[in-house]
Amino acid sequence: MDDLFDLTGKVALVPGVGGIGHALVLGLAEQGADVIVADLQVDHLEKVADEIRALGRQSLALAVDVTQEPSVADMVKHTLEAFPRIDILVNSFGLAIRKPAVDFPVEEWQQVVDVNARGTFICCQAVGREMVKQGSGKIINISSVRGRYGLSRHAAYCASKGAVDTLTRSLACEWAKYNVLVNAIAPTYVETELTRKLLADPVFAKRMKARIPLGRWALPEDIVGPTIFLASKASDFITGQIIYIDGGVTTW
Repeated sequence: MDDLFDLTGKVALVPGVGGIGHALVLGLAEQGADVIVADLQVDHLEKVADEIRALGRQSLALAVDVTQEPSVADMVKHTLEAFPRIDILVNSFGLAIRKPAVDFPVEEWQQVVDVNARGTFICCQAVGREMVKQGSGKIINISSVRGRYGLSRHAAYCASKGAVDTLTRSLACEWAKYNVLVNAIAPTYVETELTRKLLADPVFAKRMKARIPLGRWALPEDIVGPTIFLASKASDFITGQIIYIDGGVTTW
């Protein structure tokens, strides 16, 4: 059974290492993968890479702007200069701006869509080219329950995550013949440094937690197991799926 989830010898590329991403890269390394970490903010990346190396795995820290094709192309190029292939891509970056729709500046709406939807496509496309050539690969997009359910003040975020879900299904259909499997993980609110202030609002917290049958927020560690599953041979017949890690939100 352990062999099903063993990632020894696999190379994982993870753009987006804040919050959820930090837990994911350590989880992948603990299961045996060498992990390349990439982010727009690079000041913390070497520390994360050192944590991965401390687990006995190889790592590389790269700067990337996922909204810019040349930057993503450089990320892939530098990865393949250091490693022979890319077996796993986890797109764990994201941006949320919360404002009433009637007052939402179009420029800020576009910024959210550019990071969450455009960025996911650019990364999938750049890495997907290599996976198609090698005839295998696992792509895991981090979406949200908001790709399925709307929420007040989240017009841009919900729209962008809906796009991620549909993109995931489309790429899964197109790349299945190359044995490139594309799935998404869709959490409810995950308690991280980025969301802690929002979740500390007692009115918001009470309203949102009432929608979660398990009665608590997700933690980054809750996302690790499903990511390992989708990255491993245990999921070799699964593609085009959106897996909800939501404490039961989507049962309503």
